[in-house]
Amino acid sequence: MAETDNPGVIAPPPLIAGATVLLGLILDWVLPAYILIIVLPLEARIVVGVLLIGGGAWLAIMAERAFKAVDTNVPPWKPSLNLAASGPYHYMRNPMYVGTALTIAGIGVALASDWTLVLLVPAGLLLHYGVVLREERYLEAKFGDDYRRFKAAVPRYGWPV
Repeated sequence: MAETDNPGVIAPPPLIAGATVLLGLILDWVLPAYILIIVLPLEARIVVGVLLIGGGAWLAIMAERAFKAVDTNVPPWKPSLNLAASGPYHYMRNPMYVGTALTIAGIGVALASDWTLVLLVPAGLLLHYGVVLREERYLEAKFGDDYRRFKAAVPRYGWPV
C-alpha cells in the first residue's frame, strides 16, 4: 500500500511515555510536592513500584509477542499487516499502552515522583485521542468487519466501558 498505510499517530507512544517520566522528574526537582514521600514509606513505594513496573512490562512484552506471532508491525507508524487477537489482546485491545501506563505509574511511585503520576492524566488523554482513536479508525478502514467484530468483543483498555 501507499506510504500513508498507517494510522497517523500524533507521536510515537514511547516518546509520550518518556516525556511523561522526564517532565515529571524535572517538575519534582523544580516544584516538589512530597506527597508520596509522606503517604508511603520507602519500602512500600519500592514494593508497589516494582509490582507496577513488572506487571506493566510483562503486559507490554506479551502484547508485542502477540503482534510478532501474527507477523504484524509493532510500531504504530508502520502498516498493520494482520490483527492480533490472542494473548493479552483476548482481554483488551490496547495492552501495550496499558502496560506502558502501569510502568510509568510504577516509576512514579518507586521514585516518589508525584508529578509523574499527575502527568499520567494528560499523557493518557494524549495517547487516547492522538494514538488509540487514530489506530482504531485506521484498523477499521483496513480490516473492516474483522476489526469491528474484535472491537465489539474486546474492551479497549480491559474494562467494559
